[in-house]
Amino acid sequence: MFKTGNRITFYEGKNFQGCRYESDRDCLDFHTDLSRCNSIRVENGIWVVYEQPNFAGNMYVLTHGEYPEYHCWMGLNDRVSSCKSIQLIGGDKCQIQLFEKGDFSGQMHESAEDCPSVMEKFHLPEIHSCKVLDGAWVFYEHPNFRGKQYFLERGEYSKPMEWGAATPLVQSFRHIAE
Repeated sequence: MFKTGNRITFYEGKNFQGCRYESDRDCLDFHTDLSRCNSIRVENGIWVVYEQPNFAGNMYVLTHGEYPEYHCWMGLNDRVSSCKSIQLIGGDKCQIQLFEKGDFSGQMHESAEDCPSVMEKFHLPEIHSCKVLDGAWVFYEHPNFRGKQYFLERGEYSKPMEWGAATPLVQSFRHIAE
């Protein structure tokens, strides 16, 4: 593990109350230090927070700011157990290609901006593969940046399982910037 220059603090209670756990690096498992998490403060950087140890389970992408209760980061419950600091490469550039079928086949759509509704903008009911050409992105299960989240860094994803999803249901996406 290495120091990132970033800092995140997890609190047991809502509104930054109770026991806390601070981190400036990736952490595989801190649930023994903090049995539940009801608020988070991101002091620096971008973080992916996971419900389960070893970067598993539902994930939540958090940028600089305060999250006074778990609903604010779209958490499904008060459970988080691991976290990973994200280092953005490429500055403010962002570009993604979306494919209607797996293995980069079928109709392709390209975007360099946030999309609150994949169906409205691209007339796609699902995304089966994608290429992240620049930047980092978050896919959301539902329109308007709601539901399960999936973090995608620069690279190629030939099927949903490669970005951590069980299904191709992606209904909105957003570019991540510091």
